[in-house]
Amino acid sequence: MAVARELLTSPSRRYVARVAYITSTNVRDVMTARPRYAAPDTPLSHVAELMETDDIGAIPILDGDRLVGMITDRDIVVRAVAKDKDPRGMPSQEISSGELVTVGPDQDLSDALYLMAHHQVRRLPVVDDDNRLVGVVSQADIALEAKDKSVGEMVAEISKPPQGPRQL
Repeated sequence: MAVARELLTSPSRRYVARVAYITSTNVRDVMTARPRYAAPDTPLSHVAELMETDDIGAIPILDGDRLVGMITDRDIVVRAVAKDKDPRGMPSQEISSGELVTVGPDQDLSDALYLMAHHQVRRLPVVDDDNRLVGVVSQADIALEAKDKSVGEMVAEISKPPQGPRQL
């Protein structure tokens, strides 16, 4: 598995040590199965309502049964509201992320953690070999599974804010 090889050859030995204990846990064991989703033409306002109703921060976008995008609450704010676009009629595909980082249900949970840290994302769509959505795994799912303080520290690293000065 490419991710596992990259993980093992990573210069960050600290990371490898932190996730080593969860290598026997598969993503399938902790993911949210059958997550809520939206179609590419679903209005952003409806996506936001789903997020509020279900208390979730991301909605996968499916075209038929294939994953084509992911939209987060942040996407709605940054790509629509902040640009003075009207979310009531705007289709979700206009602002959804199309370049997705995904994980398979039978991959090790450590692979999912690595992908989250490497790509600075908090949720990963879980897809089968045909790119059909089977679940979503989040930081919270992993933290709930963690039996070791070091995984909590790793989850915190995924969410680490960018370094350097920030100007408005």
